[in-house]
Amino acid sequence: MSTTHLHRRLILGSTSVYRRELLQRLRLPFEVVAPQVDETPLAGESPHVLAQRLAMAKARAVAELHPQAVVIGSDQVADLDGEPLGKPGNHARAVLQLQRMQGRTVVFQTAVAVVCLEADFAQHALSPVKVRFRRLSDQAIETYLQAEQPYDCAGSAKSEGLGIALLESIDNEDPSALVGLPLIHTCRLLRAAGIPLLD
Repeated sequence: MSTTHLHRRLILGSTSVYRRELLQRLRLPFEVVAPQVDETPLAGESPHVLAQRLAMAKARAVAELHPQAVVIGSDQVADLDGEPLGKPGNHARAVLQLQRMQGRTVVFQTAVAVVCLEADFAQHALSPVKVRFRRLSDQAIETYLQAEQPYDCAGSAKSEGLGIALLESIDNEDPSALVGLPLIHTCRLLRAAGIPLLD
């Protein structure tokens, strides 16, 4: 492994405060750059493919501007029986999402990509999280949304906050994945890109 990799800048290609807080857990210096990416799903695109495509697109978009840096991109899509559910954006759409998900299992497809153009490195990983929502009354949904206003979260659910009260169970391989950045996969990809962690 080239030692030059050890001194590369690390950039998080995301405006998400949740991903920034997660990446801070690794105690690595990093910068944040907003990726300019169209997040519109392609016709017939499945949620897990969409999440992986957007994670890589975000990483590449920032890497094009900073080719010497190691760039992390990530995306999350809520998968309701093969239908992608993105960020609701407003209260009315959040109500509709939660009404549809209550009493059902939703797979939150969380993807991460790491790119360094100068090193010709580009890898990605997917960490699906199965979430079972309990049955919810309209009042419970309204109370939750007024308290959390999770309109920037895929599927309108913030498990790290009051949203945990919406759920019956969570089945995953990485507890950070549901929040928005699968740190176990991220660590593996960063090591592969030459960023040392605990080494």
